[in-house]
Amino acid sequence: MELSALLANFLVRDIAATAITFAIALSWLKLVNTLAQRGWLEQKLSRKIIHIGTGPLFVLCWHLYSEQAIARYFAALVPLAITLQFLAIGTQLIADPATVQAMTREGKPAEILRGPLYYGIAFIFCTVLFWRNSPVGILALMLMCGGDGLADIVGRRLGKHKLPFSSHKSWAGSTAMFLGSFGFGLGFLMLFNHLGHFQLPLNFANTAGAVAAIAFVATLVEALPFPDIDNITLVGVAIAMGLWLL
Repeated sequence: MELSALLANFLVRDIAATAITFAIALSWLKLVNTLAQRGWLEQKLSRKIIHIGTGPLFVLCWHLYSEQAIARYFAALVPLAITLQFLAIGTQLIADPATVQAMTREGKPAEILRGPLYYGIAFIFCTVLFWRNSPVGILALMLMCGGDGLADIVGRRLGKHKLPFSSHKSWAGSTAMFLGSFGFGLGFLMLFNHLGHFQLPLNFANTAGAVAAIAFVATLVEALPFPDIDNITLVGVAIAMGLWLL
């Protein structure tokens, strides 16, 4: 009887955490979509604000969940639902002009089937495979959100000097990529380390060095002239190096 009651409590906690996470994620997306639709945010900026902000908000909500193994699957329902929504919008099964306005470069629904869809898939993958017990998934997601997002914003505004091997990338954007990756990555790893979620505690100096190395390689990968696949390549590189160095 006590075991049944305990499991029920964990289940209630995880359901409540999922509901809260859904509410926060949808409120954030609705806010940015509305600002973009009304013209208060330019289209390219709104897309990257969503890119930068959605992930960290979602990962912060991981702390709300129970210690049970099933908790990660409850959490993964949030990016899964949003990714399925992106798929439906991108294939025009449903019409959502506000989302299309906020999340595409040229206002075409099919664009959502590239970057935004890969973004959601990366979150599902890292949530289920690594969860909050490992620094690897958290670091990979923060490089994708903070690093790649800031690289685009800074690069568009200050990127006059292009990289010699990629005419669409700039020194300013790549610098922002490295600093954003390092800052977001190290910040979130130290936060979750402080909260006691990792199986093995992290040493700050060693972690900072590892994050810097991973951020540097990720910056090189982001600078390659291959559009629309950053959300896959960055996460893949971060996971591979994270498993090695962290």
